Amino acid sequence: MQILAGDIARFAWRALKGYPARTLLMLLAMAIGVAAVIMLTALGEGARRYVTDKFSSLGTNLIIVLPGYSETTGLNPTTLMGETPRALTLNDALALLRSQRVRRIAPINIGSVNARYKGRSREAVIIGSNHELLALRHWQIAQGQFLPQTDLDRATSVCIIGKKIREELFGPGRVLGEWLRLGDRRFRVIGVLASEGRSIGVDVQNTIIVPVASAQQLFNTDSLFRILIEARNRTDIEPVKQFVIDTLKARHQGKRDVTVITQDAVLATFDRILSALTYAVGGIAAISLAVAGILIMNVMLVAVSQRTAEIGLLKALGAAPRQIILLILSEAILLSALGAGAGLLLGGLGNAALRYAFPSLPAYAPTWAIIGSVAVALGAGLLFSLLPARRAARLDPVMALSGR
Repeated sequence: MQILAGDIARFAWRALKGYPARTLLMLLAMAIGVAAVIMLTALGEGARRYVTDKFSSLGTNLIIVLPGYSETTGLNPTTLMGETPRALTLNDALALLRSQRVRRIAPINIGSVNARYKGRSREAVIIGSNHELLALRHWQIAQGQFLPQTDLDRATSVCIIGKKIREELFGPGRVLGEWLRLGDRRFRVIGVLASEGRSIGVDVQNTIIVPVASAQQLFNTDSLFRILIEARNRTDIEPVKQFVIDTLKARHQGKRDVTVITQDAVLATFDRILSALTYAVGGIAAISLAVAGILIMNVMLVAVSQRTAEIGLLKALGAAPRQIILLILSEAILLSALGAGAGLLLGGLGNAALRYAFPSLPAYAPTWAIIGSVAVALGAGLLFSLLPARRAARLDPVMALSGR
């Protein structure tokens, strides 16, 4: 007896339509499994892309210098001994410009003071830096100009304010040229930032930027919080890092007392962590596909017992055991394919809902997760239907026709 591919497809489809409740149950189980893989991997991949985009927005070819030397292998010994790391200074920052591989530097001071204007006041984060910070951090100016290009040790009474500072202290009125009191000093507003987001752990819109020397006077300190360096191109990052280490070591009596972090290294670490997380949650979600496969096996075993007479008739008409196995497997594969398709649709809708609820999170499932979830769904349906198929193939035609 020869069974054509079209006959097999019609047989499987009619078998599924004949038991709608059973078919719906298995479709739902498979669809939920595939949708879980799609949505969870989209969350992991979205988090990875979000972090990558945020780090990219910090600046290109970025190198960060922090006071105090720390290693991933343990605690800083000076911390255990109660010693304070040697401070970074403006002269240290200027020394880092001696390399032709360095495009620009931006020394940073940070603190908090009370900002006041005509009876209005609020706490504000102050960032002390220089003219190069704007280009290094890829910020934009909404009004006016950024800090003037002057010597680092020159303290001038000018400031740039974030949008929320402008709204809360100045309102819709004039802001450029107005004098803003920061602590016990007055600063003239020369610009308003258009940029949003977070920088150095603070909200840019709630920030006031002043020259670094003015910030040191404001906070009564000679030290720097950190130094930002931009290498000329990507291949210069490692040479510049080594130059920074060697230069500051020579300036600090032969002691390496700074930590130098490259943007690529931080980004690569986050990328590895979040990629591993994506694979992990995808694997956990894939377990639900195995559960769906077990459900298919159990239901197909019941289906074989319910259709013994039908299978007996096929065998009496000359269907070989291999053809009976093919019929049962085709039914399971069709069921798995329909469930996988429904799962892809459900997962796509879920990801769209995530992107709508969290616009900053690019929740798109990676290609490997889409292909993998469909492959696992089809594989689970095929694998777990082998036992029912082999059981059907071993039925005796006479016994099966009698319903036994």
